Amino acid sequence: MDWLDRMNAVLDYIEDHLEQDIDYKRLARIALCSEFHFSRMFASLTGFSLSEYIRRRRLTLAAFDLQKSDLRILEVANKYGYESADSFSRAFQKTHGIKPSECRHQGIQLKAFPKISFQLSIKGDTEMDYRIENLDFEIRIAGKGEPVKTNRAFKIIPTLWSKAKKEGFMQQLKDMSWENPKCSLEGILGVCGKEAAITDEEFQYFMGVRYEEAIPEDMQTLVIPPSTWAVFPNVTEAWKRLYSEWVPTSGYELANLPCIECYYGPGRKPRHELWVPIIPK
Repeated sequence: MDWLDRMNAVLDYIEDHLEQDIDYKRLARIALCSEFHFSRMFASLTGFSLSEYIRRRRLTLAAFDLQKSDLRILEVANKYGYESADSFSRAFQKTHGIKPSECRHQGIQLKAFPKISFQLSIKGDTEMDYRIENLDFEIRIAGKGEPVKTNRAFKIIPTLWSKAKKEGFMQQLKDMSWENPKCSLEGILGVCGKEAAITDEEFQYFMGVRYEEAIPEDMQTLVIPPSTWAVFPNVTEAWKRLYSEWVPTSGYELANLPCIECYYGPGRKPRHELWVPIIPK
């Protein structure tokens, strides 16, 4: 229940600060996880980004204000963080389908997006597959790092892979991929920052492969020390269920190492896995 309490405390904080600037780092601290992981977890659990949730809640309350008060449109816009009436009008129309000036007319249909809450859902028929891997050797990865804004990582990372494929970098990684693996951590890797608890506004997302030959001049090397990992099939599903189902009851917590998204070649099942560094609580 601690996890549920923390997540609902985040929602309460958002609700109390919709008329102010909301500090995403503060939200992550309330949830007791990094800003990066919290943003991904929130989006996976709800189906929309944290920023989109906040935007919809503000525009819902803005519609109420316009209907119930004599506040000018610019006053309402400023109240909910919009610097101009034009930007507010565009956002309002995108959400409600009408201009702010029209919502005061009788019979106008608007859209109310209510405050959400997290509740415990018992699903006895849905198992969560995982395994524990103890790698007692260093992992040497060759590749390139790209800067990622922490609060937009959920959207930016897929575009980095699309870019890598378009520019031929992904094929270069495939040509270098591990042929005689010591363990099941093979394929193309996406390394999320330097540690599981990402607290900076920006981090490096490192795309690479395990490699022990001479590193190409246009690449960098990343070395991960011996460690223990919880490994989950299906990266997207794993991010969604990691915090809500596995971590609260596992007896483990995240170690100060990066999580790794591992994408395998054709014919391999599962096609991709999430490697999460762990230590016993």
